[in-house]
Parts: sequence; C-alpha cells; structure tokens
Amino acid sequence: MRAKDELGLDGEAAASVHLERAGMRIVDRRWRCPHGEVDIIALDGETLVFVEVKTRRGTEFGHPFEAITPEKVRRLRTLAGVWLGEHRHRGPIRMDAVAVIAPRSGRWRVEHLRGIE
Repeated sequence: MRAKDELGLDGEAAASVHLERAGMRIVDRRWRCPHGEVDIIALDGETLVFVEVKTRRGTEFGHPFEAITPEKVRRLRTLAGVWLGEHRHRGPIRMDAVAVIAPRSGRWRVEHLRGIE
C-alpha cells in the first residue's frame, strides 16, 4: 500500500473518531459501488450523513476542503442515492465534509463542515 493510501485511511479513522465523539454513530465506512466510494456514512440523530474526508499533511497546497469541488459533491449525492436505494432509511439526509490535517510531526487537526452543497 502506498503512503498516500495509508494517510487517507488514517485520516478516515481520525474522522470517524471525531464524528463519534460529536455524538454521531458510524453506519458504514468505505462503502463502494460501481459509481464510486463514500468515505463515511453516519447517523446524526435521525439524519443520515454522507461524509467526504480529505486528509493532507499540511496546507501548503491549499486547505483540504478546497479539494471538495462541486463535481465531487454531485458525485457524493449520486452515491447517496444509490446507498439509499439499497438500504432502508426514511429520514432526512445531509452531506458533510471532514478535513484532517496530519503533519508528520505535531498534532493532527480535524475540522467538520456540516451541510456541504
């Protein structure tokens, strides 16, 4: 496995811990279908949340949230529709983003942006 892949997996794990500490319940991680992958699916009360996680070593090339383009949000919505077609959920849904800044030395920082559109 490449170092970049390991960093991404570590970032998803850190994001999951952050979301759980915020009171959310993780329903699925790294859910895949032919259209792509959703990093994390969680419940925030009755709201089902589809989460895109972006992990970077630093912000020299921009904040991780800057990598979440309108196209990426559209794809996340498509993936959410596929997931909902395969599972039983009748409540509200939301799209969130989590940025993980993981310097090689020093403390990791996790930021949660609710309701990306």
